Amino acid sequence: MDVGRKIEEVKKAIGTVLVGKEKITELLFIAMLCRGHVLLEDVPGTGKTVLAKTLAKLCDAKFRRIQFTPDVLPSDVTGIQFFNPKDQDFQLRPGPVMTNILLADEINRATPRTQSSLLEVMEEGQVTIDGETLKIPSPFIVIATQNPIDTQQGTFALPEAQMDRFLLQMKVGYPSIEQEQQMLQMYKEEDPFESLNVVFTIEELLELQQVMKQVQFTQDVEKYLLHIVRETRQSPLVEVGASPRGTLALMCASQAKAFITGRSFVTPNDVKEMARYVLPHRLVLSIEGSMRKTKQQVLDDILEKVEVPVESGSVQS
Repeated sequence: MDVGRKIEEVKKAIGTVLVGKEKITELLFIAMLCRGHVLLEDVPGTGKTVLAKTLAKLCDAKFRRIQFTPDVLPSDVTGIQFFNPKDQDFQLRPGPVMTNILLADEINRATPRTQSSLLEVMEEGQVTIDGETLKIPSPFIVIATQNPIDTQQGTFALPEAQMDRFLLQMKVGYPSIEQEQQMLQMYKEEDPFESLNVVFTIEELLELQQVMKQVQFTQDVEKYLLHIVRETRQSPLVEVGASPRGTLALMCASQAKAFITGRSFVTPNDVKEMARYVLPHRLVLSIEGSMRKTKQQVLDDILEKVEVPVESGSVQS
């Protein structure tokens, strides 16, 4: 399978629906290869929902969406046992988590209890309903969205410790004026989403998840990754640094980045680029740090400080 060509097909197809989202598309695909989850943070109307639906259609994946509000219950996410009067028996009704791609829209509007039920499914890959355990279909990826300016009444910020469950955090961003004009032309006569075709099958995606693990690290690049993570724990501006889960996440994301670029080895640039999406949301800044800099700025300083290996060549296959 020509992975590079397939990725370009996905980017091109998404480009017929959303303009200027090539980088976000690449990052979402990296998350899918790593079996990881994504937190998209941006204002409403920037294409987060359309992006998730489009990716699901291109991968021939099952797609479900939960619109979170404060009255959504954990059982609305995971499912329930209900009594069927016709059969005079209890029956299992699985929730929307039984899918391949789940869009958790405005997750910060859900209560902590409901958030916790979803985060547990993300971590365990299974759901238990009244003692009966169901395995979530594979692949399974949660694309959660939240509005960063909507932090007042009726919202519940995700706990810092729970942010670690997301492989990547990213912003969608506004299009440029040229891109927005192109969007107007695309949607004048019809919705381009309807004409999308499958590029990847679920079976191909599962195969790629296994092949991607064969991408190798040299010892120098591995140490470079570890030094970056270590610096997040030693910085005077950081109260809590990246966890070992964050270390594994950065390793996998770097492998996936190299893989979709067509290489069998990871370079320092792969690690450095992916660190900007994998690590910031895992940091808890000190009071002094939060007053002086953002998490992204703290990480940028760390990346500048950590020495990049001189040799970034390949490893033997």
